[in-house]
Amino acid sequence: MKIFVPKEADPRESRCAFTPEAAAKLHKLGNELSVESGLGAGCGYSDGQYTEAGATISTSPAADMAQADCVLRLNPPSTAAVAQMKRGALHISYVDPFNNTALVDAFAQAGVNAISMEMIPRTTLAQKMDALSSQANLAGYVAVILATDRLNKILPMMMTPAGTLKPAHVFIIGCGVAGLQAIATAKRLGARVEAFDTRPVVEEQVHSLGAKFVKVDLGETGQTKDGYAKELTEEQRAKQRDAMAKVVSQADIVITTAQLFGKKAPIIVTDAMVRSMRPGSVIVDLAIESGGNVEGARLDEEVEVNGVRILGLANLPGRVPVHASQMYSANLLNLIQHFWNKEEKSIHLKLEDEIMDGCLIVHDGALRSKMLLNARAQS
Repeated sequence: MKIFVPKEADPRESRCAFTPEAAAKLHKLGNELSVESGLGAGCGYSDGQYTEAGATISTSPAADMAQADCVLRLNPPSTAAVAQMKRGALHISYVDPFNNTALVDAFAQAGVNAISMEMIPRTTLAQKMDALSSQANLAGYVAVILATDRLNKILPMMMTPAGTLKPAHVFIIGCGVAGLQAIATAKRLGARVEAFDTRPVVEEQVHSLGAKFVKVDLGETGQTKDGYAKELTEEQRAKQRDAMAKVVSQADIVITTAQLFGKKAPIIVTDAMVRSMRPGSVIVDLAIESGGNVEGARLDEEVEVNGVRILGLANLPGRVPVHASQMYSANLLNLIQHFWNKEEKSIHLKLEDEIMDGCLIVHDGALRSKMLLNARAQS
């Protein structure tokens, strides 16, 4: 099987889809692997490391793209890149399929089969392939580090001859993978941490990390079968904002992580709540790429409101590209190995498999994802 891994098209992207270590394992399966020259430059990986792993270095990416049976990427490709691929080939990457409808249609029109890494089911078996979780884990860590760097005080309590310094107060909103990692990181740095989530089931996890769970009676809430928080009613959102206002006003750092799969993120922290915080406080909006949780947050900007810094920076995992690339390439490799056909030396698209059924969004020139078809029908 001919597999091609191109460089990421965005010059700001420091991560890569495949590391030399993963390339070596893929080569052992019997693949003909080629990678574009400079693929791992953002992580410090040289072309030589890829050749040592058994890959060839491509200097003609368009030609290799056209010949490849499978193309591996991190970020969504352009529609022009899809048009370069041969009919029947397989493309695996993030796709953002609910928003990139033109890209999804381009896959279908080109007859290119497409696996969307966002659509990997959140099941026990699929955990090792779950790129959303692996990258969110790192985003939660980076969010705390960035906020700590911008904050005008330290996080831990210190007892010194000059007096006792109180610990900083960190409030995490949303206790999914990113939120739980943010809690753990803030606690390791010595902060006093509180957290909130609409799903009561996560309270025990919050307590296990040493944080306090903020309880708000919202009536019936819960999570989807994939573990995502269910969308609240407008009445529930208003009740949530009222209950959280006091906690936000007392916090030195607020980190928001609340996202709704396939939908715009809800506004949770209002302008009034931002203005109630002490000058010098910091807010990190981890949902900024899907609309943002904080009123006034701007994509890829740091803004200041009444002395409070609001960070709306995209691609936080890209700030730790070595580990982010290591985890993403492991997710890709695990996916390939799970569906590898040893006899044919190719990826077997088992349509009846729960994992493949969820993530293979385009097959044989047609959109097949039930979630995407339903979303289009409702739009």
